[in-house]
Amino acid sequence: MALTILDTCINCDVCEPACPNQAISMGADHSVIDPDKCTECMGHFDEPQCVQLCPVDCIPQDPAHAESAEQLLAKYQRLQAAANTEQNASCEKR
Repeated sequence: MALTILDTCINCDVCEPACPNQAISMGADHSVIDPDKCTECMGHFDEPQCVQLCPVDCIPQDPAHAESAEQLLAKYQRLQAAANTEQNASCEKR
């Protein structure tokens, strides 16, 4: 399942650069996670990097976006394919 950032977030900005899928951005009041991009670091790391680095422990799983390990892996593969397509298109323009 995707992760979420609670309103206890202190905006330390540790999580955003650690996310390999660029799923974390600054929201209106605190950092937020795009559930369409969050794979819990599946395919990149054994554990979610944002959870490991968060100094206030405010990044739980998001029950509103329940996903199995297989679904997270499929999302990772889709994101990687899209990134590769985007990168190839960028290289062709040069």
